[in-house]
Amino acid sequence: MGVELTHQYTEYRAMEDQEEVEEGVSITDWDLVYHVRDALLSVKTGDRSSYHQLVGVLHHRDRSAPDKVALLLTSLKALSGAVSYINDVDHVSLLQSIFGMSMWNCVPDVMDALLELIICLAASNGKYVDLCLDMLVNNFMPPMESDMLRHPRGQAKKDQVLPRVHTGLEVIVDLVPLAALKLSTNVVQKRPMFFRKDFNMDRLKCRMEIYLKNMLMLEGGAIREFVGHSMLVEVVNMMLELDVAIGWDELLRDDPSKGIFTMELEDEEEEADDDGQANDGELPSTLTLRNLGKNVTADLLDSLMIQFLEHLEVCADKKRLSEVFETLLSSFMATILNTYKSKFSQFTIFYACALDPENCGVKFAQTLVELFISTCNPPVTRMSAVAYLSSYLARGKFLSAAFVMNMLKRLVDWCLRYCEEQDSDMNPKAHQVFYSACQGIMYVLCFHMKSIMNVPTLKSQLLLMPIEPILKHKLGPLEVCLPSIVNEFLKQAKAAHLFTISKAFIFEDLLESDLSRDFGGLERLDMFFPFDPCLLKKCDRGFIRPNFIYWNHVKTTYDDDEEDSSDEDIADDFGVLNEENFMEEGMARSFDQDIDLDEFDYVMNKMSITPKNTSGFHFGGERMPSKIRPSTSPESL
Repeated sequence: MGVELTHQYTEYRAMEDQEEVEEGVSITDWDLVYHVRDALLSVKTGDRSSYHQLVGVLHHRDRSAPDKVALLLTSLKALSGAVSYINDVDHVSLLQSIFGMSMWNCVPDVMDALLELIICLAASNGKYVDLCLDMLVNNFMPPMESDMLRHPRGQAKKDQVLPRVHTGLEVIVDLVPLAALKLSTNVVQKRPMFFRKDFNMDRLKCRMEIYLKNMLMLEGGAIREFVGHSMLVEVVNMMLELDVAIGWDELLRDDPSKGIFTMELEDEEEEADDDGQANDGELPSTLTLRNLGKNVTADLLDSLMIQFLEHLEVCADKKRLSEVFETLLSSFMATILNTYKSKFSQFTIFYACALDPENCGVKFAQTLVELFISTCNPPVTRMSAVAYLSSYLARGKFLSAAFVMNMLKRLVDWCLRYCEEQDSDMNPKAHQVFYSACQGIMYVLCFHMKSIMNVPTLKSQLLLMPIEPILKHKLGPLEVCLPSIVNEFLKQAKAAHLFTISKAFIFEDLLESDLSRDFGGLERLDMFFPFDPCLLKKCDRGFIRPNFIYWNHVKTTYDDDEEDSSDEDIADDFGVLNEENFMEEGMARSFDQDIDLDEFDYVMNKMSITPKNTSGFHFGGERMPSKIRPSTSPESL
């Protein structure tokens, strides 16, 4: 290909196309090549007049005059034919002019001629490859001073420029395979940074969106074998960088009485959606960017994630989602998994799983289980893995109940082995991995117990699971795990007759727990449920919501009960911190007793993951905003 590109101008001698010059003399394109060649060679002799004229043509800013455009087009074509005479010693200003040109300022014919010249330069001398790649990557976006992307003509220009840019990159990588590594490095280094106070935010947003589009074009293009992996990794890093920068932590500290994450949606049924249409009641509303204080970072992240999720759909249509998922999963484990301030980036892998539940969906869960079980991983990684797993199993509408049960069994089996190996008493910090697993099991069952109990085979499996001895163990998971989850789990377990011995459960202080804070550690992993409802409106409504289980859609085991017990009755049912009383009363009660639960029903509808603050103390100086309530669920920071 390179030989063809370099020598294609030998055919110009036979071309019949001629151009008329002012003197009326007809010259061929090949004559122009000779003229440009002489101008290049004359530099060595000290005659630079023709050379300066040539450089001046490339510097013309007025690209609207037809004669100027024709002269530029002719000069670029002639330079392509004389490319072997260009050197980086005598023709520095010429090279600077060529590599400084922007296709965004050119008409299509000039774009084609410029691209041809760039490819010829890369093929003629290896020292120009980096400069050619750099020039093409610079053309991912319009010039810095331009705001054309905010106008319709800019969108039309984009459709002209980008295909040509990527064609050029593909040809150069085909000619020089080692250029692929340089291209990946170049793209990563030139990625625009969002946090620039000296730049118009709307313009910067447009530039980041089009840069992401180019990265995804590389990932899905002809040279994806060489650059696809690095592009995907950088795209994830790009979104994660924006994700953790959304300053909601600071907002919570400023006004702890108004948690910006708090989902107060049970009263929104009568309110209109942001587009002015009433909520049809079929799908729950989510917090909008208006509720987030019109956060420009969240708005940008929303747009970038939409692009990426659309790209995943294209990959699925082309039967290459499994290939992409491998990279996405490795990137997730390397970055997102242990980034506890990540609130939205993880939904990229959630949606990939939704597109292919049988392969990607299964592999994601299995990977998380293996991460959790492996003692080679540090405790925080294992706790993060089980938090992601439980949140994923609870929220994925595309996961079958049978698969959820299989994953739960692995967690339960691990917890049972752990209990059998331990002879120590309750210690939230020493056994934090164990408590994380117990909380994950209960959390998943809060969402799926009813559906599991409705399938006879799955019901039998659940009843045979050794959950009771795990929860009865002297490590005391019911006392350490987050009270709101324990509370809801016990309520459903009672209604489902999941256990026959209620008095063995030692449970106290339903509304708050210092112990859960202890096992959660500084990262508050006791409150980490990464797949809580996505608060990015466009991303959620267009992609996540149809694949997502919301709390108000969950059928609980007590839904058909006419009466629910009160808080005090629940405490009585599941025991108190008094071993002597427990021994005296024995195993007197079972779940089939009729107890008044009116007051407790109100509390459980709220099911706040954050223990109610009766002492004025806030976790880590902040009020944790997560709640399980109608249309919502436990949400994490």
